[in-house]
Amino acid sequence: MRLRVNGVEEDFAVATVSELLASRGIHPAARFVAVAINGFVVSRSEWSVKPLGPGDEIEIVRPFSGG
Repeated sequence: MRLRVNGVEEDFAVATVSELLASRGIHPAARFVAVAINGFVVSRSEWSVKPLGPGDEIEIVRPFSGG
């Protein structure tokens, strides 16, 4: 399915937010991670059951070091 993740359109074989995070190398239990789908924040407790649909726009936000 085609999704836009952090502004980049890609094909994914995932069904939920948790699967998407895992496909990106982000452990769902990682601290300081936030996810929004089509402009709406998805609570961490919903990640394993929140379905994704073709064309969804997902923003994954997490801190990183550097500068």
